[in-house]
Amino acid sequence: MKVAVLSPIAWRTPPVKYGPWEQVASNLVEGLAEKNIDVTLFATGNSVTKGKLAHVTDTAYAENPDIDPKVWECLHISNLMEQADQFDLIHNHFDFLPLTYSRLIKTPMVTTIHGFSSPRILPVYKKYNRDNFYVSISDSDRNPYLDYIATVYNGINTSEFTFQNRPTDYLLFFGRIHPEKGTYESIQIAKQSGRKLIISGLVQDEEYFIKKVKPFINDEDIIFVGNSGPKERDKLMGDAYALLHPISFSEPFGLSVAESMMCGTPVIAFNLGSMPELIVDGKTGFLVTTLEEAVAAVGKIKSIERKNCREWAVSKFSREKMTDSYLHVYHQVLKV
Repeated sequence: MKVAVLSPIAWRTPPVKYGPWEQVASNLVEGLAEKNIDVTLFATGNSVTKGKLAHVTDTAYAENPDIDPKVWECLHISNLMEQADQFDLIHNHFDFLPLTYSRLIKTPMVTTIHGFSSPRILPVYKKYNRDNFYVSISDSDRNPYLDYIATVYNGINTSEFTFQNRPTDYLLFFGRIHPEKGTYESIQIAKQSGRKLIISGLVQDEEYFIKKVKPFINDEDIIFVGNSGPKERDKLMGDAYALLHPISFSEPFGLSVAESMMCGTPVIAFNLGSMPELIVDGKTGFLVTTLEEAVAAVGKIKSIERKNCREWAVSKFSREKMTDSYLHVYHQVLKV
């Protein structure tokens, strides 16, 4: 079986820091390579993989202001499509644009839908519904107008996350600094529960950061450490008393939730989107609906056995689990 995995080129694969779609694509390619699958990663030239690497741009457009995103995305996608006949299967992690090639090639395409950025992209998914094999990353993120071949949860490399059974006392916010991710709400939860909060993430909404987050940062009880890489992430998550995830949107997955539990750290999340699929309420964290409930949940964190968080995450969200699930999908598509 020869598989081509199409990763985005906003960031390197795997990303140095932020880049969830690139991270999932990387974890899958490495998992396939470990199983001796002939896999080629289509990504940036500075990407790192045990599989084969194909690229048209040396660096990612989010890392190089001289790169025009639309131009190089088109060149990147067409690079794969023009050699599609060299592969048995294409696995698209690049959202909707590659679907527009699917009727022009004979190679079957599996598309992992990493969420819907806007209802306006749905017409593309609908048009190519019968020509593709869609995979959702959670049951909650399925669109009723589309057909799916499977739900496959995102998988992470367990070796990058250290189980920590003796945390410190701080709370952690880890994710995009954006209103829908709940950075401001995390600050309020921390203050009302009398605990220090460490904030780590990419500032995606500068105005929100300046108005709603920055005024509280004092390097004492509210600390901002910027965008963290894998080593810093492992330590931040492992040492945290709990991860706060007070989202205000139906999040399709939430990598940081799985990563936190992989370290043994329970999660307090607003009960939206995929959170009930990721968190076992009362066992690996708490699902809440208000700030008051979140504050109360902080007081109940000691009732959570951290080993349960690790065991749950390994059983559901490991790279091996994801790789096996996608191989099952590939065999269904190829009927082998």
